[in-house]
Amino acid sequence: MSRPVLEASRIHPAIRSKIEGLHADIVQEVQAAVAANKVVVVGMAMNPFPRKARALLDAQGAPYVYLEYGSYLSQWRRRTALKMWSGWPTLPMVFINGTLVGGFQDLKKLVDSGEFTALVAPKLL
Repeated sequence: MSRPVLEASRIHPAIRSKIEGLHADIVQEVQAAVAANKVVVVGMAMNPFPRKARALLDAQGAPYVYLEYGSYLSQWRRRTALKMWSGWPTLPMVFINGTLVGGFQDLKKLVDSGEFTALVAPKLL
């Protein structure tokens, strides 16, 4: 799958570093958490869906890391960097084994189908 991204040749060299560095810290923080943990939920305050995703994970007894970035009233620019990086337009962003699986409703479908258990179960050698 690929999605359209503006080609580097269509970005003036004088602003490339500005684009590359824009809120890079938040993207790096999420990348590090996703690399180090089996399940990661990225959310924001005041939004009920990250809370629902966490409650669903708690009900499954699944450990996870939760990263929260602002609310509807704050840090929206920083969250936009995450949305641009992942291509996922809403929060929460749920990652399992390093893969973005979607938001709350997508996580619920995985739980309801039993696929979630298979994804987080320890792999036997």
